[in-house]
Amino acid sequence: MSGPYKSLYRDTSNQMFAGVCSGLGAYFNIDPTVIRLAFVLAIFMSGGIIGLAYLVMALIIPVKPDLE
Repeated sequence: MSGPYKSLYRDTSNQMFAGVCSGLGAYFNIDPTVIRLAFVLAIFMSGGIIGLAYLVMALIIPVKPDLE
């Protein structure tokens, strides 16, 4: 199974905080606003654990390279 594969990047061109939700939206082809709302709801429902996961993703996921 060879061929191009998708990479997950933080999208800083459409970021609100660190670009994680924007990058996830681009990867899964979903509006980033929906992902942002899901993250906010999940943060409140998990007692902040998802917020810690978001910060870890902001540190681990690389920034999208400028190919233009």
